[in-house]
Amino acid sequence: MTIRILPAIGDPDAARAVSSLLNQLPDAEPAPPVADSAALLHALAGAAAQGAGAPAAGAPPAAGQPSAVEALPEVVLVHERIGPTPALELIREVALRFPAVGVVLITTDAGPALFSAAMDAGARGIVGMPLGYDELAARVQAAAQWSAGVRVHLGGSPEAAPGPAGTLVTVTGAKGGVGTTVTAVQLALAARAAGRSVALVDLDLQSGDVASYLDVQFRRSVVDLAGIQDISVRVLQDAVHDHHTGLGLLLAPEEGERGEEVDDRAARQIIGALRSRYEVVLVDCGSQMQSANAAAVELADLALLVTTPDVVAVRAAKRQVRLWDRLQIRKAEDTTTVVNRLTRNTEIQPPLVAKATGTQVARTHVPAAFKELQPCVDAGRMQDLDGRSTVKQALWALAGELGLVDSPAARQGRGSHRARPTLTGRKRKAITPGAAPGSGGVPGPASGAASGAGPGSGTRFGVRRGPAAAAGGPGPFDPSGEG
Repeated sequence: MTIRILPAIGDPDAARAVSSLLNQLPDAEPAPPVADSAALLHALAGAAAQGAGAPAAGAPPAAGQPSAVEALPEVVLVHERIGPTPALELIREVALRFPAVGVVLITTDAGPALFSAAMDAGARGIVGMPLGYDELAARVQAAAQWSAGVRVHLGGSPEAAPGPAGTLVTVTGAKGGVGTTVTAVQLALAARAAGRSVALVDLDLQSGDVASYLDVQFRRSVVDLAGIQDISVRVLQDAVHDHHTGLGLLLAPEEGERGEEVDDRAARQIIGALRSRYEVVLVDCGSQMQSANAAAVELADLALLVTTPDVVAVRAAKRQVRLWDRLQIRKAEDTTTVVNRLTRNTEIQPPLVAKATGTQVARTHVPAAFKELQPCVDAGRMQDLDGRSTVKQALWALAGELGLVDSPAARQGRGSHRARPTLTGRKRKAITPGAAPGSGGVPGPASGAASGAGPGSGTRFGVRRGPAAAAGGPGPFDPSGEG
């Protein structure tokens, strides 16, 4: 999101230095500096009045006008030598009249006494002279995030606010080999194809394979951010690999033992920094719980648990859910299970998975079609998976079901109703209104998200209660047992 910045600097040399650094900040839209306090107040009042539709350009913003709030810059930089109103009095005036604007003071004296006085006046931070890129970027970002939260409460549009509004999605495997990384990569590619900025993070710290699946060799990893107390924009850019698909990749370390350097505190800080810069942050958590990926699951807006429809995997999924509940990481009802490698002849169907784990099961299921994946997996180019692949169609449809892409993008790569494949990978005929049950009405992988509003779908991720769920119970393949 764009951060609008208005500098108020009377010294021409300082103004040039500040403008030069502001132009280097990503997602920043700096305005030309104003030379004195009167010009600053006039500019803010004019922006607010213009946004509110008031005829008088110098009138103060009317209370309760969301459009007036949105028209104001997110950050104002006040130089200590601004005049004629002293800097601290000017900050107090801006804070009182324009409470949705984050004010940062630029000063040569960044001591505790001035810091306390500036905070009392309403400033959101102090930047010391001579200016440094990292410090200025951190203070501007923090003030913009604070401004974003205030604007939501004042009636401003959350979509227009900068700050940490990125959606965090974690993908965890019930056990190794169930398709966790493939799911995470394809969901990230689907969100990126829909035009959203996406970061893909590999928090499978001992055995992460995101780099292998996307043919990446990059010397930086998530470990390089673990010991940094304040992750600036430039530090984050150095650690994130810009993949040619448009994804930002934060990879697991080459040496698995170094994964222990990333604890829960570091994971929270890294994820917070990524969410402030990307609209979607997808985290591959692997199948082994450590403090770092446990923190990610706890923070997640959407926590996905990937399993295959076999007894061993479903029991592992059940253990994982119980572990999260015991450690108070996440409740079962707040977890969405994705069933991978499903066939029509599988004894364990999604309703039974939902019953065994106590989680919601995504309506979109991924078919068993490893032959489609094998060439891309062996070549390490998962991004080249054919759009006709039933696996890709299902995972991109899952992205649409989860809200990671808009409806048109969710249907990208899917054919018409006649071309929609079944779980066996074969094309089926169109269903006529008079079709009898069992005459080809098995939903394909891409049809789960499109037709999930039928009877019994319940909530957004509700499970369809078909004949398989009602016919005689699980039988000898009951995964709910412990032995």
